[in-house]
Amino acid sequence: MSSMVQIGVVQMACGAEPKDNLGRIIQEIGQAATKGAQIICLQELFKTRYFCYLEHHDNFSLAESVPGPTTEVLQSLASERQVVLIASLFEKRTHGLYHNTVAVIDADGSYLGKYRKMHIPDDPGYYEKFYFTPGDLGYRVFNTRYAKIGTLICWDQWFPEAARLTTLMGAEILFYPTAIGWDQSQEETTNKEQFEAWQTVQRAHAVANGVHVVSVNRVGTEGQMDFWGGSMVVNPMGRVLWQAGREEVTKVVPVELADSDYYRTHWPFLRDRRVDSYGDITKRFLDQP
Repeated sequence: MSSMVQIGVVQMACGAEPKDNLGRIIQEIGQAATKGAQIICLQELFKTRYFCYLEHHDNFSLAESVPGPTTEVLQSLASERQVVLIASLFEKRTHGLYHNTVAVIDADGSYLGKYRKMHIPDDPGYYEKFYFTPGDLGYRVFNTRYAKIGTLICWDQWFPEAARLTTLMGAEILFYPTAIGWDQSQEETTNKEQFEAWQTVQRAHAVANGVHVVSVNRVGTEGQMDFWGGSMVVNPMGRVLWQAGREEVTKVVPVELADSDYYRTHWPFLRDRRVDSYGDITKRFLDQP
């Protein structure tokens, strides 16, 4: 039996004004919905430029409550268009406590909940530990009108444990709102290696877990960072169904949820897991005597 779901991807460059970025996102959501999208994923921190390339206290003023003013706007739009929205926002939890957060809104406009980014990087150009407290909600799965979805965020996509645990909670599709690019000082060989590694790890999550993977990146130059785009939709065997270039694009890609049953039957990784042997996975490192 077919269980086709239409996935909307919005990949864009962000300007300096959050209200302008929100206005553009609203337009692109409408465009994706017109093309038949049922679940639409937005890029990481879509309302602003990627401010984490600097440690600057003024940037905390960009944060908002979740749910809050932006989710209210998106809830109305989701209800009007009958679409599920995955929206990455800078969350102010209370004074001095902030998170990198995804809000999930169902197709009737109801707010289903949020996921707070668990893995927080601290690298040149990505000083996220200055801004974000690691998530404390655990891994989350949301039962939307069209599919049961898992939402992870950017740096989370490099960790197989996050993909596995979200899959074990019943996710049919893993979504990764993302903001990743190249430092302008890097050589082309390094750029190529990083981009290929980014693609490979997400395709590996799809294969190992037998689920579709959807990653949505931004484009454009911000500070010293050239965001590489490359948003993609991957099937449960790691085959790339669609991948963007480095341009702004709004795309709708059909995915067949029943593919997970087919591939997991032929490649039964979940069946053959040796859960009795994995206890040490919770340790930081296994020192030998």
